[in-house]
Formats: sequence, C-alpha cells, structure tokens
Amino acid sequence: MADRISAVRGMNDLMPDASALWQFVEATVAGALSSYGYREMRVPLVERTELFARSIGEATDVVEKEMYTFEDRSGESLTLRPEGTAGCVRAAIAGSLLHQRGQRIWYAGPMFRYERPQKGRYRQFHQIGAEAYGFDGPDVDAELILVGRRMWDALGLDGVSLRLNSLGTVESRARYREVLAAHFADHHDQLDEDSQRRLERNPLRILDSRNPEMAALIAGAPAITDHLDEASAAHFAGLRELLDAAGVSYTVDPRLVRGLDYYTRTVFEWVGTGLGAQDAICSGGRYDSLVEELGGKPTPAVGWALGLERLVAMVEQAGTAPADREADVYMVVADEALLPQAFEIAESLRDALPGRRVIAHCGGGSMKSQFKRADRSAAVLALVLGADEAAAGRIGLKVLRGDAAQETLAQSALAERVSALLADS
Repeated sequence: MADRISAVRGMNDLMPDASALWQFVEATVAGALSSYGYREMRVPLVERTELFARSIGEATDVVEKEMYTFEDRSGESLTLRPEGTAGCVRAAIAGSLLHQRGQRIWYAGPMFRYERPQKGRYRQFHQIGAEAYGFDGPDVDAELILVGRRMWDALGLDGVSLRLNSLGTVESRARYREVLAAHFADHHDQLDEDSQRRLERNPLRILDSRNPEMAALIAGAPAITDHLDEASAAHFAGLRELLDAAGVSYTVDPRLVRGLDYYTRTVFEWVGTGLGAQDAICSGGRYDSLVEELGGKPTPAVGWALGLERLVAMVEQAGTAPADREADVYMVVADEALLPQAFEIAESLRDALPGRRVIAHCGGGSMKSQFKRADRSAAVLALVLGADEAAAGRIGLKVLRGDAAQETLAQSALAERVSALLADS
C-alpha cells in the first residue's frame, strides 16, 4: 500500500458534515451585505508581489515574513493573496469601477499567510470582506459597522464588542509616529526584540504587542487621538455621533492600530469571546490613500474583513445554526428494476420542491439496510417504491421523525403531500 499524502500544515480540509455550518454563516453574511446594497466581486488568488509590497507596506510582518511568494516560469514574482483589499482596489482601477458613482462591493475566499498554525489562525484561511469606494464622510464608516451588528444579530451571537479608533491622515500619523518613536526610544531597554525591530521600521506596530511584560509601557504611550488633525478629529466625532444615534455600543481604544500600512482615519475591530488570544473576528477601517498609491485617481475608501474560521467557531459554540441533514426525503427502492421509475419520481419532486434535498437510494441492499441509511441521512420522510405500488401508480410514504403511520398515495399527489409535511421543517 502506498504511503498516505497528508495535507499541508495549516491548510485544512472541510468535510461535508462541517460544510453546512459554513454555508449557513456565509449565506447569512452575504444576506446582510446584500440588504445594504453591496455586490460581490471576485478577484484572483494570485497577484503580482509588487501589489502587496506597495499596498500593505514592506516593513509589515505580512510582507516581511508571511507571504507565499514564488517566481513563475517567466521569472515574474507572484504571491498568493494574504488579504483581499489590495486585489479589489487593483481590480476596481483596472475595471474603471471608480469612474462611476460610489461603489459598494464584497468579496469572499481563501487567503494565505505563512504563520504558526493555532486556534483561529491558519496558513490557508478564509475571509469575507466589504469595501466602499467614493464616500468621504463618516456615514459609510457607520454603515459598515451597522452591517456587522446586523450579522451578529442574524447569527444569534452575543458578547461581540466593538473597539474604535482614528489614525488620522498620513501626515498627522507621521507626526504622531515621531512622538511615539521618541517615547519608546526613551524606554529602549524595556522593549522586547520584536518591538526593538519595529521601533526602527514602524513604531505604531509596537502598540499591537501581545507581550504582557510590555503592557504598562504601551499603556503609558502617547495616545494618537490627542494628535489628530482637525479634519480627522471632526470625522471621528461624526462617526461616534452616528453610532450613538443608532444605539451601537463601542469602546474608543487609542492603542488600536492595524497591521497594514494603508489604513487612515477610522479603524475598528469587532471582538468575540471564547477564541483565546485571537479574539478579533472582523477588522477594518479607512484607506483613503490606497487607490492613488496603486495608480488610480484619488478616491476615499473604507472596508472590513472577517475571518470565517473564527466566526464559524463562534456560531458553533453558540449553537445558533439550524440543524443540518443530508436529505429531506429519502427514497427506498424494493427492487433495482424499479430504479428508472424511482429516479423519475425523485426528479419530479426536485422540480416541484426547489431547494429540498431528495435522495433516491443507490448501491442496492435490503429494505432494512436502506431504511437504516435513510435514518442516518436525518431525512424527515421516506418514500417506498415497491413493485405493487409502481404498477398501480402509487407510492408509500413514511414519516421518520414522528409517530405517524405509513400511508400510500397516488404518485400524482406526492409533491403536494410532501410539501405539506415538510412545511415546518
């Protein structure tokens, strides 16, 4: 027997029993986005490496340590996408989407980062993201946050909290960066090795440190909210006013920064519980300079991305997803000679009841074994086609989840009867 080939570390299979939960979460998120007028965009998994180096920032951990980068046969450097925003902006520029009115889009799919796998963080992970282009005011920032709240409500999640901050403009952030660098330089001996490296490249990233020994030093650092330019301060105040009016609870956290260099002004995180150290499930903010940096005309932009692995884990923990079953209706066939008629009946049911799952038994076996398989499928109803029923144009029907007796009815009346029995399931 040949040796088994294992999956790549940090890249996980999703089995059919788990996929139903994922589909429920994905459909709920997509439905919330659609209700606000966001439309789906699909972009490639692979982009030119330059796209991420220019957008994310060469001094970030993502570009320095985590990207899956390779040369193709022509010698061009390509990278598996580590995040979705840069690719969406590139596509929006290429597709002249930004020449039109304000645009609301969303995307979904796998991302790739070379990290140490742990709970809630994998080397292939999945995101759904939302982006809005061409809106300068805080109103669309508030809208994207409201989409988040609607998602948590629809998924039945409690205990999701919002952290909020403003990074100001590129210019005001650069001035704050100097103040912050001076503060940490005065305490250089208290910085861990990673923070000493960040001090030279991007001192704002020190605020992201999870090292508990540095907590007091970070808490005593100057707050960025005290160094905002006037326009950014007004934008941040306007956002908070809209969220207050909408009844959205939040905490202003002046230590909240984003790991990607393109963020400006608003940044935020939705934080869940029960996920360990990786507690952020949805993060985002403004990136008003990114479109221009990637060759487009100056365009304000804002967005967020959520990690599906973490969100699915929260929904599973909460137990709020509907129960999944392999089939709604399972057809048991007394004799393989009746399979053509059984398939015809199953097809007519699928035509009459779109969205319902109908399985016609395949693979032979006794009636007893077929009923066992029907029970394992969690079907609500079993249909029984025997020679006598087939000859008379009739079919047996048995409710598997209850005490109702088996009945026999005309095949012509089957769809209406099945629909009625499944109405509450």
